[in-house]
Amino acid sequence: MQGEIRTRLAVGLAEDDSGGTGFEVIAITAGIGNGWHFSREVLQASAALWEGVESYIDHAPAGQAGRSVRDLAGVCRSPRWDDQLQGICLHLYPAGPGTSLLLQVGREWLERAPQERGDLGFSADIQFTASGSQVTRILQVHSLDLVMKPARGGRFLHRHAGTEMKGETVEQDVEEQAAQAQLLQKQQAAERSSQRIREMRATMAGDQKVLNVVPESFQTQMCAMLLENTLSTAHLPEAVSARIRRSFAGRIFEPAELSLAVEDGRELTAQLAGGSVVQGGRVERVFDTRDQLQAACDDLLGAPRDEGMHNLRPARLSGIRELYLMLTGDDDMHGGYHPERARLSTTGDFTGLVKNSLNKVVASRWQELGRAGYDWWQRVVTVEHFNTLQQVTGTLVGTVGSLPEVAEGAAYPELEVGDSPETADWKKYGGYIPLTLELIDRDETRKLRAYPRELAAAGLRKISSLVAGLFSENSGTGPQLADGGYLFNNTAVISAGGHRNLLTGGLTAAEWDVVSTAVYNQPMLVKNAAGIYGTGPRQAVNPRYCLVPRALQLTAMKILYPSLENAASIYSENMQRGQPGDVVTVPEWTDGNDWAAVCDPRIAPAIFIGERFGLMPEVFIAGDELSPAVFTNDEHRLKVRHFLAVWVNDYRPLHKSNVA
Repeated sequence: MQGEIRTRLAVGLAEDDSGGTGFEVIAITAGIGNGWHFSREVLQASAALWEGVESYIDHAPAGQAGRSVRDLAGVCRSPRWDDQLQGICLHLYPAGPGTSLLLQVGREWLERAPQERGDLGFSADIQFTASGSQVTRILQVHSLDLVMKPARGGRFLHRHAGTEMKGETVEQDVEEQAAQAQLLQKQQAAERSSQRIREMRATMAGDQKVLNVVPESFQTQMCAMLLENTLSTAHLPEAVSARIRRSFAGRIFEPAELSLAVEDGRELTAQLAGGSVVQGGRVERVFDTRDQLQAACDDLLGAPRDEGMHNLRPARLSGIRELYLMLTGDDDMHGGYHPERARLSTTGDFTGLVKNSLNKVVASRWQELGRAGYDWWQRVVTVEHFNTLQQVTGTLVGTVGSLPEVAEGAAYPELEVGDSPETADWKKYGGYIPLTLELIDRDETRKLRAYPRELAAAGLRKISSLVAGLFSENSGTGPQLADGGYLFNNTAVISAGGHRNLLTGGLTAAEWDVVSTAVYNQPMLVKNAAGIYGTGPRQAVNPRYCLVPRALQLTAMKILYPSLENAASIYSENMQRGQPGDVVTVPEWTDGNDWAAVCDPRIAPAIFIGERFGLMPEVFIAGDELSPAVFTNDEHRLKVRHFLAVWVNDYRPLHKSNVA
């Protein structure tokens, strides 16, 4: 029993090895942590609960009950509310096996410049009650632990070392200095008592007879000290503490008996508090007001939240009108910004929040339409990013036909290698949709929610039509290439502009094999020069995709998927099972007979799409008080912008059949 008391006294009163008295730290600040809002009033009321709280190195692993003394690093004393820092400040006295690590980390962190300090500080393990996301009362502070990436403002402020302070300077008044001196005197007196206990313990270990002469009154006094020390750090409700105190007061007991009673008290408190108490609520991530607003705006417009924001529980907005008035204060609907009347002061502005949500809706809708079939072009094109809007030059470098023999002592001949440059100009597509003050005042949130979905569909369909047009423009022969020939023609490849990739046969299994053979036998580019046209080795690549209008979809599937039989039940079963993406239906093709073959772009790229600011269209909103549209039209404008360049770099992986 005396050994247990000695350990507790030593832990509570140890000093660091430099003669200092530990650190001044800020334990927690007012604000939002892990989605819970800790107000100034709640933290002020909890100040007394931080007295005597242990500090450990790192939080306890998930699922572990209790803490190991091996992780103990310090004890918290003299907690107080600090108006300047808006948080609970306290003295942290190093104690336990983790003392050396706490001292080393604290000194190094404070000696560094602010910009060089790592993301290290203190995180509280607390128990509290809440109403919604608002914390109403902190019931107990289990520990204040030194961790990486603290959530709610815990950090070192400065180090106590006599009259010297290193780190951040905090003004201390005369009353605080007197309190520190009084605390130091109590600490020294308690240390002397601890020393007497250690001496008595050593004597008892040497001679068992000494145990018999220890006065019973002294043992009772030691038990009383243990009782009060345990109850002060347990932070149980006053009624529970009083009951335990009555059970153990005035008698000799074993420490294990007292520990069992304290655990029973904690269990009883938890059962009485029920679901309103969050056991072990740990502050690990902080969200500000803008995060809450963005999450609420995302929910309002049907946009997916950002990663890590799913646990936020913001108040639900009734509509776009509430958000507009909350952030602009424009109660008269004049289109201005009135910060003195705004319901909420934040760095987030109305247009910025709405723009972010709308762009997320565009991305989500883009994926939905892609799964529905409008992303067919992604299987047959190669996408490249560009950093400028200069004219695009897509260069196809020729291959070496075959290496000529070099006689002994003879000079090496020059190899005929050329290139075929194709160019493309950037084109800008876009427009705007008016978000009028009338729409906002009528709170037509459903209409606003539909706008970005239509913008996404327009952007996706635009790319689809541009790629589809490469096969259908100029009466189905495609654009004219740099060699002078149209993309699809039946001219022999041994002449300038000859591509030999146009036929007229209808889609059958036999005709598919004819087309595949023609693509396979296409000679690769060596150099565009007389006598060299068509002299390259075979491309030796079969087409992967059969592009068809909707009228030929089933015909193409029967050819490319032999197991697909022409029976309704089997056809439905095969479609549900899922087939390879070899048959590609092009929504824009209206001719029910024409079809095309395309090689896998990863092996033989032919069609390229250049993007400057992303493949998806961008959404912008012009709507501040200086916007001309707000002044002249009473409207915020949702502008969509899309920069694209589409071109064919090589005709060889492509084949077209224009059926009469």
